Amino acid sequence: VTRVSNAVAAGTATTNSASVDMKDFDAVTFVVSVGAISSTGTVTVKAQQSTDDSSFADLTGTAVAYTDADDNKLAILEITKPRERYVRAVVTTATANGTIDGVIAIQTGPMNEPVTHDSTTVVGSEQHLAPAEGTA
Repeated sequence: VTRVSNAVAAGTATTNSASVDMKDFDAVTFVVSVGAISSTGTVTVKAQQSTDDSSFADLTGTAVAYTDADDNKLAILEITKPRERYVRAVVTTATANGTIDGVIAIQTGPMNEPVTHDSTTVVGSEQHLAPAEGTA
């Protein structure tokens, strides 16, 4: 799990998330959180890929569109078996202001375990199997 984009203040712009290295992973799911969208505003989320982590190209059919009726909703975009090593999300706000709350990337299907979360963006990680009730 990696936070690949922090919050972006209301405006009209294109924001590229940090890329994720898909070496040794089968899939990545981007969770894009959008805040307020002004009347007539639009927000579009899409995925791109790259072989060298510098020159990116759009992935066909990956666009998810928000309208001004979609304030405070999530877009979930999963890319399975990308053809190139690096993948990122791109969020575009247009026509009127849109706010981006942040973007999270969740890589799945690791070829090697254990997987270590990005310590620069994840404060902690726990897994509990059938926990008993009591003090947390």
